[in-house]
Amino acid sequence: MNETSLIFTGDIGFDKYMDKRWEDENLLSGEVRSFLTSGDHLIVNVEGPLYEKKDTAAATGVLSLIHSMDPKVGDFLKEIGADIWNICNNHIMDAGSEGILSTLEIASKQGALTLGAGKNEEEARKPLILNEAGGIGLMGVGYQRACRKAGPDTPGCFSWSDLDVIEKEIKEIKKTCRWCIIVAHAGEEFTALPSPYTRKRYMDYLEMGADIVVAHHPHVPMNYETFEDKAIFYSLGNFIFDTDYQRSQFNTESGLFLKLRLNEDSFSFEPFGIKIDRENERILKDEIPQIFTDVQEEEYEKLIPLSSKMFIENTKRQLRFLKPEQFANASEEDWYNNFYEPLRSGRVPGECLDLQIIYPLSLKAEEGKWKTSSLENVKKFILDQIKE
Repeated sequence: MNETSLIFTGDIGFDKYMDKRWEDENLLSGEVRSFLTSGDHLIVNVEGPLYEKKDTAAATGVLSLIHSMDPKVGDFLKEIGADIWNICNNHIMDAGSEGILSTLEIASKQGALTLGAGKNEEEARKPLILNEAGGIGLMGVGYQRACRKAGPDTPGCFSWSDLDVIEKEIKEIKKTCRWCIIVAHAGEEFTALPSPYTRKRYMDYLEMGADIVVAHHPHVPMNYETFEDKAIFYSLGNFIFDTDYQRSQFNTESGLFLKLRLNEDSFSFEPFGIKIDRENERILKDEIPQIFTDVQEEEYEKLIPLSSKMFIENTKRQLRFLKPEQFANASEEDWYNNFYEPLRSGRVPGECLDLQIIYPLSLKAEEGKWKTSSLENVKKFILDQIKE
């Protein structure tokens, strides 16, 4: 096939408010369903194991972040044409080894291929090759430390930090394929623009030879960035995902699908905006999110302090929700001490939740360089989330 189209979705979590929603034949509006079935392949991010589980619907605090799904979700994914499941994410191991092994078995029974995780590290890092549009190699990678890394004999994910291995796999793909696409589960949650280290990591992949990066995990839509014949899409936001934790943040009801059209010479893309109708827990067509804009380096440098300020405010909101006993009445000094705690939960220096980089960057917003940006919609999107 000389031309093909791939459709990517954001995060899918059929639990909490979305539990049993796969049983609703009207879960997806006609327009949404029509777009999902308009491509040659549908790549979904399955945000948690398909596994018979204990009920966590009433869990609070950190326990509310445990996600797993009824195995019947596999039937729904097959029905909408999801033939490729990305399972490299920070929730695929929520039910331990049994959960990921169950997911792999169910995917196989549904005729779906999986990406980015497996029974061992060799299986997790193995690219998926599509013999279309001159050849397409897909790899799934996930951020440290929450995307638990596979070992020689233990299941898990392919780490986005195994750079030597990633570069080797990219070069192997490019020997026989026109296209190399990295599907990344990484980046800070509930932000607008990527942190400097996330942006650099994705650019590193392009320099290694990858052509396109498509990312999820932040649970909100984000910007994209083009580089002549390459591109990075920083976050597609949520698809089917709704929890109290999500509702405590801005824009978690918004998302988009991304259709890539590829031939042997070039690619183009088409976004499709969606929203979660939280009154009825259904997925409807919506406007393309304002933030889904090509933010080039010059504009990024102007705007990243403002985006960082917004992210700090959202992080405070996040911690108040997760640990109210500690942060409900936190002072600015308490926040400072938390952000600079060397062993802060989740922090991987220079790679994940590194507030020792993001917090001082946020203070530069007071310099006002963001005001000179020409991207008015992006500025408005960010400013709407900052409490004055």
